[in-house]
Amino acid sequence: MSRAFSTGHHPLGTDLRIAVIADADDVARLLSDLGYPCETDEAVERISVIADNDRQALVVARRDGAVVGLIALDFMYYLPLGTTTCRVTALVVTPTAQGLGIGRALLKEAERRARVGGAARIELTSGAQRTEAHAFYRACGYKDSSVRFVKLLGA
Repeated sequence: MSRAFSTGHHPLGTDLRIAVIADADDVARLLSDLGYPCETDEAVERISVIADNDRQALVVARRDGAVVGLIALDFMYYLPLGTTTCRVTALVVTPTAQGLGIGRALLKEAERRARVGGAARIELTSGAQRTEAHAFYRACGYKDSSVRFVKLLGA
């Protein structure tokens, strides 16, 4: 699966690459923008956890030298289909960079990595309140598929 995690460039002038510890400030900011408050030291830990797992990837998008987006991927064996599924666990683009095609570039990169990594499909979940994101995903060819149920587990 290593080719699924190689670096790449996008023709929009945005370069896409695997996140590194030096990106922690940007990753923390982007996760906070997404609604998941994150401090830099927490981002360092999260980047490290993903980097140490050959079934996950965290890709950042840079434009004009600044990190403006990220996408996180998790490759998992999906028992009902007997094959690998690639799940997008996070996708965010800074408000100032939205509308420039960066989100689409990140999704295309995720799809490329999913294919190279042997995934039969790619999936994502999005909060019910994120109606603009839902329209974006539909415009990118994603279809409504299922309802997700969550139960938080306390200490």
